[in-house]
Amino acid sequence: MGAAAGAAALAGCGIPGRGGNGIVTQADIDEYWHGRSGKGHINWANWPGYMEDDRSTIKAFTKETGISVTYKEAIQEAADWFGKIQAPLAANQSIGFDLMVVTNGIQFTELVELGYLAPLDHHRLPNFARYASAKAKNRAYDRNNIFSIPYVSGITGIAYNSKYVKEPITSIQQLFDPKYKGRVGMMSDSQELGNFGMLALGIDPEKSTEDDWKRAREVLRSQRDKGIVRKYYEQGYIDAVTKGDVWLTMAWSGDVYTLSSPDVKFVVPKEGGTIWSDCMMMPKTAANPVDAIRLMDWLYAPQNNAPLTEYINYVTPVPAVQDIIRKDAAEASAKDKPDLDRLATSPLVFPSPEEYAKLRTYRSLSNAEVPRYQKVFQTISQGA
Repeated sequence: MGAAAGAAALAGCGIPGRGGNGIVTQADIDEYWHGRSGKGHINWANWPGYMEDDRSTIKAFTKETGISVTYKEAIQEAADWFGKIQAPLAANQSIGFDLMVVTNGIQFTELVELGYLAPLDHHRLPNFARYASAKAKNRAYDRNNIFSIPYVSGITGIAYNSKYVKEPITSIQQLFDPKYKGRVGMMSDSQELGNFGMLALGIDPEKSTEDDWKRAREVLRSQRDKGIVRKYYEQGYIDAVTKGDVWLTMAWSGDVYTLSSPDVKFVVPKEGGTIWSDCMMMPKTAANPVDAIRLMDWLYAPQNNAPLTEYINYVTPVPAVQDIIRKDAAEASAKDKPDLDRLATSPLVFPSPEEYAKLRTYRSLSNAEVPRYQKVFQTISQGA
């Protein structure tokens, strides 16, 4: 829906259980933004590898708008980041950043339910309304994009090294096959791990119950206790599968796409994979929200998003970028053309509707459910 339609929808109904005070209405949004003006600067916290090394996208934004940006790769892990910012936000104090990028998982839900995020004024997001894909709008984790819009998305599937794996990898069940004992990598993140445990049982994680979590735990525990899993990884699985320490592993699409090794392949298993989004949002204590939301919207103009997509190689929330990359490929040098052609046609960056149909998101967990969910799945990687 467009910005005006979104505002009308909000005016008619609040969002129960959001924003720390029960609901967020259009009146709440108007109150937050009333009287605010730009100050010409943004402090931005992001993950490593999510901006060109020369910061050319930031430089282009500053050149066009006059707004300077202090950009820091300050986020290494979602739980650690939440731990750093929780106390100041609870005390209504600055965290030193106006814009941050957080995955649509447990910590995102906590930020929303505790009322730590600024509501977005969609009148200030015309590019998002015009150019964002349907998959970037109105997701279950943030209905009507009240608090966030995606920066990039990615797919969790299976990577395997074809030097060692001689059969086609098509199923999550192959991660549980005893013939790969000691050669399987799994992720330590509880939501990623839990999703694959549930998908292995034919359970849709988005609709799962606590009983489903416990069933998945037993399957994952059996896999671990049989010695099939070599290690539960945070980031190091790519090096492991490239070297052959593990032969097949849970993996993120963008990590595999950027590998130069032709031996490492990526597949979305037939049971499904996970699609997740790293989302742009503002803490409620942001000193420069007007400038920050301008940058958020600026990044949704296809011509501004394309260079980032060409660098990051994850799923862009702006489908029109694909045509720009095709044009760039047609005009590229002989050296650059193959990489751009590959990017423009990659289902890892531009999934088809059929591929999207195989993907599931994380279960949206309330604050009350989070400790129960964590208790079920953290025990797996911790050896309990």
